Amino acid sequence: MAMIQWFPGHMHLTQKAIAERIKNIDVVIELLDARLPGSSANPMLATLTQGKPALKVLNKQDLADPDRTALWLAHYNAQPGMRAIALDASISAPAKALIAACHELAPNRGSMVKPMRVLICGIPNVGKSTLINTLAGKRATKTGDEAGVTKLEQRIALAPDFYLYDTPGMLWPRIIVAKSGYNLAASGAVGRNAFDEQEVALELLDTLKTHYPSLVEARFKIQGVAQMTDEQVLEAIGRARGALQSGKSVNWQKAAEIAIYDFRAAVMGRITLESPEEFAKWLAAGQTLDAQRQLKKDAIELDRKIRFKQIPRPASR
Repeated sequence: MAMIQWFPGHMHLTQKAIAERIKNIDVVIELLDARLPGSSANPMLATLTQGKPALKVLNKQDLADPDRTALWLAHYNAQPGMRAIALDASISAPAKALIAACHELAPNRGSMVKPMRVLICGIPNVGKSTLINTLAGKRATKTGDEAGVTKLEQRIALAPDFYLYDTPGMLWPRIIVAKSGYNLAASGAVGRNAFDEQEVALELLDTLKTHYPSLVEARFKIQGVAQMTDEQVLEAIGRARGALQSGKSVNWQKAAEIAIYDFRAAVMGRITLESPEEFAKWLAAGQTLDAQRQLKKDAIELDRKIRFKQIPRPASR
């Protein structure tokens, strides 16, 4: 399957804006999708904000598997200089816990003389604008269900001594963890033109039939999901939902769209696509493969340079 990549031009500008802004920031909030915390964490952001106190917010917790959410919270809270909380960005009371968490991470900030300066970041469509609107108690930012709605940095005063800086949603140039690419696509973090729905649906169903077969069976009224291949599950979904073409064959594209939509809408139940342990394995494998690609690329470049040097030069007159 092809690797999913998506890095629109405005994201380069976001990268530059974060690099400039981070110099005067006290705490960095990274909003993660609770259904795929590892895949929705931006490795570029970790590099840009290195050394700053970090608050990981697992958003959309109401859509995620609570047992796996607990594993991710423990994973992040065990790391120095980091705290993690889970919430649903549309609920006001838990959202306000962010302010208290920021004060814990930067106890010397938060006065008229030294106001708290917080940068909030996250991938597209992770619910950042909804959270900011909830925190501010008004429609502070434009919201939408399409990736990349926020385009310019905004400063929101949540209190006289607390400033929140918002940035556009940003992915990273190369996704080296293949599974992360598919999980991000399934969640709606990348634009539709960047991936093939059928490939994404098959990867999604591979996870669901392994960890949540009963939810798939209950939703689509099919049996024996755990013993089926990914293709058989997708075909069964297509037939169950009447996604058929002439001759009663399954419309694979329509079946794929149904599977992805039902996951995003959480109508199958509360699902998390990865655990900390699973993601660590994927990341290690991705890093190894990426290093091998780089070695091969370096070898090709070295060979090109050697060949170039060996090309006879015309004698100077």
